[in-house]
Amino acid sequence: MQMIRAIVRPEKSAKVMKALFEAGYVAVTKVPVVGRGKQRGIKVGDITYDELQKDLLMMVIKDEDKEFAVETILQAARTGEKGAFGDGKIFISPVEEAYTVSRGTREL
Repeated sequence: MQMIRAIVRPEKSAKVMKALFEAGYVAVTKVPVVGRGKQRGIKVGDITYDELQKDLLMMVIKDEDKEFAVETILQAARTGEKGAFGDGKIFISPVEEAYTVSRGTREL
C-alpha cells in the first residue's frame, strides 16, 4: 500500500477530489494548509506573502494503482496545459500498517 499526499491549490481541490472519485478513489482526507515552495511565496508590490493557502489531500492506495492515481491528480491539479508555479506537489510513501478504529482490526 502507498500513501499519497498531494498539496494543491484550494481552487483546484474540488476538481481533484471529483477526478479521484470518478476514478474509483473515494477515500480521501482533505486538510487546509499553508506554506510555500521553491518560489518562496508571492510578491505583490512591496508585500511578500510567504505563506500561501493550499489543500493537502491524503489517500492510501494499492501499490499497482500508484501511477494511475498520480496521473489523475496531475491532470486535475495542473493550471492550464503546461502548469504554473504553485500548482502543488505530490509525495508518495509506503504504508506499513493500517487499522480500522471501529473494529480494531489490522488492514494490511
